[in-house]
Amino acid sequence: MKRFKTVDEYILNAKNGKEMLIVLREIILSTALTEAVKWGSPVYTFKGKNLIGIASFKSYVGLWFFQGALLKDNANVLINAQEDVTKALRQLRFKSADEINEKLIIKYINESIENLKQNKEIKPNRNKPILFPEELKEAFKNNSALETQFLTFTHGRKREFADYISQAKRAETRQSRLQKIIPLVLDGIGLNDKYRK
Repeated sequence: MKRFKTVDEYILNAKNGKEMLIVLREIILSTALTEAVKWGSPVYTFKGKNLIGIASFKSYVGLWFFQGALLKDNANVLINAQEDVTKALRQLRFKSADEINEKLIIKYINESIENLKQNKEIKPNRNKPILFPEELKEAFKNNSALETQFLTFTHGRKREFADYISQAKRAETRQSRLQKIIPLVLDGIGLNDKYRK
């Protein structure tokens, strides 16, 4: 996936939903949020904290609230895109610009800002045990240097590697992901280090 440096560049290159991205951007910029690009996509912040993101997908355009689980979703429109994975993030999905409810979005943005001002935040559980996939355990048996280097990583980075393999449904994909991470581990590079500042 290409990483864009500006929101204009992101929208210009979107394969789906340019009109929706433009409308959402205008709504968001009418509030107190600041526009940025993080992870190659538009992100909107308040006092340096990530509050909202927008992105184009194959079948919809999404607007997500990083702390959306704290919102009073009386309209019952917020979606948890990854049950049992994301605790805080919630999103709205649009298939056409006609579905975009400006008043509701601004209401949720303002509520998000108020929650942030009150230091309301759902923090990830960083200490839950790591479930090592069988493919990774087998690789450790066959390569002690891999296991030794893996053990030098922080708990969070170990989990990123383990989850990356485990979350693949097909055995072929898990093996492919294992082969991708082996050189990273041996070089002491975390799976998502290139995205960290």
